[in-house]
Amino acid sequence: MDNEALVAELRRALPEGAVLTDPDLLAGYRRDEAHLAEAGTPAAVVRPRETAHVVAAVRVAAAHRVPIVTQGARTGLAGAANAVDGSLVISMTAMNRIIAIDPANRVAVVQPGVVNATLAAALAPHRLRFPPDPGSWESSTIGGNVATNAGGMCCVKYGVTAEHVLGLEVVLADGEVLRTGRRTAKGVAGYDLTRLFVGSEGTLGIITEITLALRPTPEESLTLVAVFDTTAAAGAAVTAISTDGATPSLLELLDRTHLRAIEAYRPMGLPTDAAALLLASVDTGPLASRDLARIERCCREAGATEVYAAQDATEADALLAARRLAYPAMERAAAAAFPGGSGGVIVDDIAVPRTELATTLDGVARIAAAHDVTVGVVAHAGDGNLHPNIVVDRSDPDSVARGWAVFDEIMRLCLDVGGTVTGEHGVGILKRRWLAREIGPVGLRVHRAIKDALDPHHLLNPGKVI
Repeated sequence: MDNEALVAELRRALPEGAVLTDPDLLAGYRRDEAHLAEAGTPAAVVRPRETAHVVAAVRVAAAHRVPIVTQGARTGLAGAANAVDGSLVISMTAMNRIIAIDPANRVAVVQPGVVNATLAAALAPHRLRFPPDPGSWESSTIGGNVATNAGGMCCVKYGVTAEHVLGLEVVLADGEVLRTGRRTAKGVAGYDLTRLFVGSEGTLGIITEITLALRPTPEESLTLVAVFDTTAAAGAAVTAISTDGATPSLLELLDRTHLRAIEAYRPMGLPTDAAALLLASVDTGPLASRDLARIERCCREAGATEVYAAQDATEADALLAARRLAYPAMERAAAAAFPGGSGGVIVDDIAVPRTELATTLDGVARIAAAHDVTVGVVAHAGDGNLHPNIVVDRSDPDSVARGWAVFDEIMRLCLDVGGTVTGEHGVGILKRRWLAREIGPVGLRVHRAIKDALDPHHLLNPGKVI
């Protein structure tokens, strides 16, 4: 079907202004933030405001076998939201209503375009929260969280997005509307279709409504910083904290590369000569002082050269803000590392058993040195989720090739120690072949059977995941 006919039919089916075709506008919908992942140019973009609009757009595309790529705020880091040439992009950002907040049942019902920070502000008066807190929480959307099963800094205690999704409304590949799950705290009727769609990255259906399980706002946190001479010692501290039975609400690691990048980006007195910094918080109310003391003891016994407790909430918030700056600071540092600002970052995302954290950190350092590539590691250390950020010169094919070689060796190391190739960013384009290695031929066959059943013509987000 030619683009003109497709656009004409979409405009007949949808409200005025919902279909975008201006080339300059289309260029902005080509990709997410995985800038070294391939991307195409869509034929058109649809911005629905309600489920019926999504149904109409999907039916037009399905009738003419036009690929469909669903997007949220495009803050992803695996290329999962990247358009393919000639596709129809359905951008969900205009579906941004908070439909209901039910404090008694601790439930919220939202459209997928609701931004994390907006939901947090709406829940605050009810002393409730939606726990997942991705680094991009001020701009990323709940629908994107669900599509990628996103995590964040508090997942060590509260878990990833899947633990907080009770039900979904999903538009299937033929335009039918499926409702999954329920609003009750418990329920085990039938297959868990909700979990099937959480993390499916738009390859099985388009999520148009989400029922979230909420948690009470925790009591005020206490926070400490531990400084280490080696990343391996910091990893050993994480293992000790877990073995000791402490329950941090946050346990984050920043290596020297990130400490220096953050300090250059926004000076705040970070210890830039340290090999690693471990940031830990507890939110256990009256027991917080005791729990923080246990974490401090584990850090000192693992070899921390300094342990410092934040004196108040303002200082703790500043430390957390520094952690959230890790990725933009690395982007800035990478750009400055090469002439003409041509530096870029290949963002990795692996998760390993906590007991393998020190081994993995050492392994990443060896891989980086062997290829003469700068790799900075920031980690949700409490759940073994590492982000090795690989710095390359995008204008130099040899530099990019060495960066990808490092990426592949880190993937191999991760699987060798019993880890997974993605902890929270998703598979997208970047991890497709590594997913196949992780799940094996039987797992791949089952994945493809599910895809074939729900999307027999493979129109939904083609080229992603499997």
